[in-house]
Amino acid sequence: MGLKGKTIFITGASRGIGREIALRCARDGANIVVTGKSAEPHPKLPGTIHSVAQEIEAAGGGALALQLDVRDADAVAAAVKRAAETFGGIDALVNNASAISIAGTLATPVKRLDLMLAVNLRGTFVCSQACIPHLKKASNPHILTLSPPLNLHPRWFKDHVAYTMAKYGMSLCTLGMAEEFRADGIAVNSLWPRTTIATAAIEMNFPEAILKASRKPAIVADAAHAILNRDSRKATGNFYIDETVLREEGVTDFDHYAVSPGTPQYTDLFLD
Repeated sequence: MGLKGKTIFITGASRGIGREIALRCARDGANIVVTGKSAEPHPKLPGTIHSVAQEIEAAGGGALALQLDVRDADAVAAAVKRAAETFGGIDALVNNASAISIAGTLATPVKRLDLMLAVNLRGTFVCSQACIPHLKKASNPHILTLSPPLNLHPRWFKDHVAYTMAKYGMSLCTLGMAEEFRADGIAVNSLWPRTTIATAAIEMNFPEAILKASRKPAIVADAAHAILNRDSRKATGNFYIDETVLREEGVTDFDHYAVSPGTPQYTDLFLD
């Protein structure tokens, strides 16, 4: 179908996977609403919503940079309204914003629990809720959430129950909304990487060896691009894995996605 002229609202788009999805869609000529908290340069992390907006325009897309904390429901509603007014509607929402803390119950401060639940679960719900009235008017509407398949084996809870609950909350939004809005033709899906992805979150929360055994964010972006091009009435309620999506698209060589080609990849959380 192609994404030229489509408007895609992306949360957490100032760096990492969100940025890569934005740039991949921009190469089709899509309009990207770049949202995130980073409006000014961070001392340790690269990228702001404004630098990504410049990259999007250089890649051939339209860009609207909006500073946004997805925990603020009023701010979300205002951002969605401005995006729809600027570009004439919204065709897709990518729920990418997420907070992480790989820690056990006793090592998880309540403030960190609240942050993860507010950004991951509540943020996904609020952003979806705000975009759905506009998505109902689109020709091929999609909600794509960066969250894992629902694997209820205790091993995925015992070491980081708070993080698991927060991420699975995002996945439960996919499960429920896909069925709720099936008749409206809105595709609601989740996407998760087969391997760990070389982002700041992995760099800060995992050993260096895992970072070297990861893939680049481009693989998730390419998979997201493929999903957003699928017929929304036929592709909904799925918990996609990036590598599987790309194999379905005919990709067989994944070496160029590796941070360290030849190094065995590290399987991501929540996947057996």
